[in-house]
Amino acid sequence: MFAPLGHRVVLLVEGFGRLGRFLADVGRALPDVGTWGPRTLQQMRRLGVDSLPITLFISAFTGIVLALLATYVITNAVPLYLVGTLVGKTMMLELGPVLTGLALAGRVGANIAAELGTMRVTEQVDALETLAYNPYSYLVIPRVLAGIVMFPVAVAFAMGIGVFTGWVSATTLLPVTNAEFVRGLRLFFVPFDIQYGLLKSASFGFVITLIGCYLGLGTRGGAEGVGRATTRTVVYSAEMILVLDAYWAVTLLRAS
Repeated sequence: MFAPLGHRVVLLVEGFGRLGRFLADVGRALPDVGTWGPRTLQQMRRLGVDSLPITLFISAFTGIVLALLATYVITNAVPLYLVGTLVGKTMMLELGPVLTGLALAGRVGANIAAELGTMRVTEQVDALETLAYNPYSYLVIPRVLAGIVMFPVAVAFAMGIGVFTGWVSATTLLPVTNAEFVRGLRLFFVPFDIQYGLLKSASFGFVITLIGCYLGLGTRGGAEGVGRATTRTVVYSAEMILVLDAYWAVTLLRAS
């Protein structure tokens, strides 16, 4: 009766061992700047710039919905300028980083896992090693660095577009004037709001790209294995985004 439990424990320990070895190999590849440096700019365009359309689309409609919900929740006893406060705070602190991270977990994480998984099962990674290329400095580090740098850029655009569409919808569809919305937006604004959102997004970019690279390079079993790695990347990335979201809220928001 203990055999299934023991088997799961062994698999869990083996998984942590593979992850530790993977992180150690990535760390040893960091000094190879000549390999990962030129490729990082290319990955920044692929992971960041090419992801802006879906990011802006999500944030635009999030801002509209936030403005409408704020007016629905606020009663006559509460000033209407708080609509601007709610839209600004929510987009900067929570929905901007988290929704963008979840969207990019599907777009970026799945893309990385599928690409590296295909390279693994078709022996292209082995060919790189034969040509004296370190696969970690050639494939992993550029993607992880690009995720850390470009996710905050995408989230910054998401914050701006979300607040802008919230302002437009509040002033055109609701009984909120420009002065009231701007007053509420500025009343409780502190620079920490933006810093907090960008810090969270950088951590999201790190875990999404790292999980995609780890599962992609560990792919086995042909096309079916690539599909499993892609699915697991999206699921694990979404879970880690929520875990990190709670972690940063506990460590930073409580401290402030």
